[in-house]
Amino acid sequence: MADDRLSNALAAKKFIVAPGIFDMISAKIADGMDFTALYATGFGTVASHLGIADAGIATYSDMVSRVGRYAQGCSKPVIADADTGYGGLLNVRHTVQGYEAAGIAAIQIEDQEVPKKCGHTPGRRVIPMRDMCLKVEVAVAARKSPDFLIIARTDARTSLGLDEALARGRAYRKAGADIVFVESPETEDEMARIGQEIDGPLLANMADGGRTPILPAARLQDLGYNVAIFPAIGFLAVAAAAERVYSHLLATGSSLNRPAHDNYGFDRICTLMGFPDVWAFEKEWERPE
Repeated sequence: MADDRLSNALAAKKFIVAPGIFDMISAKIADGMDFTALYATGFGTVASHLGIADAGIATYSDMVSRVGRYAQGCSKPVIADADTGYGGLLNVRHTVQGYEAAGIAAIQIEDQEVPKKCGHTPGRRVIPMRDMCLKVEVAVAARKSPDFLIIARTDARTSLGLDEALARGRAYRKAGADIVFVESPETEDEMARIGQEIDGPLLANMADGGRTPILPAARLQDLGYNVAIFPAIGFLAVAAAAERVYSHLLATGSSLNRPAHDNYGFDRICTLMGFPDVWAFEKEWERPE
């Protein structure tokens, strides 16, 4: 059965802040903190796994194994980006069943055309509203447990305007989506309208550098949101740190004389990756020659 902690948190009106994870190091670090859930970012996972743009090139097979590893390696519920469901209605059914079987707690499916483009980037085109409603209905019918949550995302705001995005959000909720995600509102006033005009749990995408203003959790809750994802915060910080230390290495030819905060610590990373368990196992099973 699906992990019910996320659905229970929503039912209890607990505001959920989910950090973006993009590889197993970021996943384990975030999992060790007191977050209610983690968010498997498509942009970050595609970038770290394949080294390419999040532009609809990654397949279901690329992603299900990756997000499944997050779910298996973490103690917290994982929300996972699944793009458009990787195709038509049959693909959506297959994707939902695969992600649920992989241990994911909630799946995010968007109404973009195939191939999709990353949210907050230009040129996104959406499929007809009715086609997306069918995808939502198929997703709901395909899941084994109602605790496996369906998040329906609309990218209509950027190309078709907020009124169209609101109409789609309401329609996707009526089609059975557990959470509605209106991507890329551009002002706090627009976010307030979303909270006022869509009846149901709402997700806010706090994408650093994106089109939507970054707001504190308390303000998002006041506006009517229930979940806030921060998909880019981790990989942006890691990229900056890596660039800084590699630049130091290039300039000096050494890893010496770097600020202490630039180093996570080899002992800490060994512990994070589970080496103490390996060493204990080896000691237990060590036999004299």
